[in-house]
Amino acid sequence: MKCAAEESGLRLDVFLAQQFPDLTRSALQKLLEQGMVSCNGVAVKKNAKTQAGAQYDVTIPAPQAAQLRPQEIPLAVVFEDADVLVVNKPKGMVVHPAAGHSDGTLVNALLHHCAGSLSGINGELRPGIVHRIDRDTTGLLIVAKNDFAHQSLARQLKDHSLRRTYECIVCGGFREDSGTIDAPIGRHHSDRKRMAVTEKNSRHAVTHWQVLERFGQYTHLQCRLQTGRTHQIRVHLSHIHRPIAGDSVYGLQKRELGLSSQCLHARALTFVHPRTGEEMTVSCELPEEFRAALAKLRAQR
Repeated sequence: MKCAAEESGLRLDVFLAQQFPDLTRSALQKLLEQGMVSCNGVAVKKNAKTQAGAQYDVTIPAPQAAQLRPQEIPLAVVFEDADVLVVNKPKGMVVHPAAGHSDGTLVNALLHHCAGSLSGINGELRPGIVHRIDRDTTGLLIVAKNDFAHQSLARQLKDHSLRRTYECIVCGGFREDSGTIDAPIGRHHSDRKRMAVTEKNSRHAVTHWQVLERFGQYTHLQCRLQTGRTHQIRVHLSHIHRPIAGDSVYGLQKRELGLSSQCLHARALTFVHPRTGEEMTVSCELPEEFRAALAKLRAQR
């Protein structure tokens, strides 16, 4: 993995954290200690600082098999048969192992729950994973238990027939009852940990929204993804100046409504069952923190 520095004097681990948002600072510091970061073929010291125009090469070792050990982690299973599993992911759970998150992930839990019955199409680190949701976003995620199911669900994801419906509380009001945000999303130009609406190195992104309940300074929305870009709903709503309540990355830099993070929940999934051809809709309840925020807003109205 390569990257180029535009300015001098920035701590190298800080710079690399901006370039590779999926890696933690501690993971990057460990790579520096191990000589896995080089500049012009020479290993860079841990306490080095960037040089403008310098090209850095980061070597990330292949994950160890131990990272994929099954773990007996409780799963909220909403639907399951021989082909498909739908789980209600809690806040704080990472979907698959990555640097800084070697265990305790949804994949670790799936390996235990499914006892080897998972699709291998997405590789050894993401067995059965068809799509993912952010660590602090709650709600439904569909898993393929074999390659046949995975191929079918991946096609549906690509042609948008696998429909994903979310609910969220956003800051601000809407005059209209519904609308569509059609704006391309790519990596933020200066903060590599964030995504942004941008024309540069972006991908087509469409989010449909509908007002469920109005509370003056806040609005309860339903959002349906037509595309599935990283942080899409969070970025799109922030782009129209209606950030999700509790979102410290794309929203207000303060705690609100008793929320610990973004108030965003994957409420429903509609898909065609790979084996039977039947269209199915699976849904789940809002999490306790979301319900408490709604109760607080209704009491204040």
